Amino acid sequence: MGRPIEITRLEHSAPALRELAAKTKDGAVVRRLLAVALILEGYSRQEAARLSGMDRQILRDWVHRYNADGVAGLSSRWGPGRPPALNEAQMEELRSLVLDGPDLERNKVVRWRCADLRAEIAARCSVTLTEGTVGKLLRQLRMTRLQPRPYHPKKDAAAQETFKKTSPAW
Repeated sequence: MGRPIEITRLEHSAPALRELAAKTKDGAVVRRLLAVALILEGYSRQEAARLSGMDRQILRDWVHRYNADGVAGLSSRWGPGRPPALNEAQMEELRSLVLDGPDLERNKVVRWRCADLRAEIAARCSVTLTEGTVGKLLRQLRMTRLQPRPYHPKKDAAAQETFKKTSPAW
């Protein structure tokens, strides 16, 4: 059997920890507070862990965190998460790319679609994204996917006006 756990932080008694547990909304923290209270009352690590619904090694880890950080150490910690696909400079480059629009000769498209932007991002930033992720990036930039109706790059406005004037339908 393992050595008994020693609680070095004694600013809270077992009844005080139970009162804190009654006021706490997070169920996991309540369970940990009650387990530490059992240890303070003199229960063995095995018995306190069994009554709290955890393994004795896990209880040992929580007691060490309680000794180090107090009641705040009993809350769950979350990691920072996955880093963003594009950094701030690349996001600004994407914003200017979308606002400027595609170059017909170079990009071979009249307007940007998520698939076209995906290929352009892969070429410029060496980052492979899905079309859905490109749509999410556009929403992060507060840009809408709705675009004006595309027009043919070789249209002749003067010829259209002449047609309107000479056409019997107009």
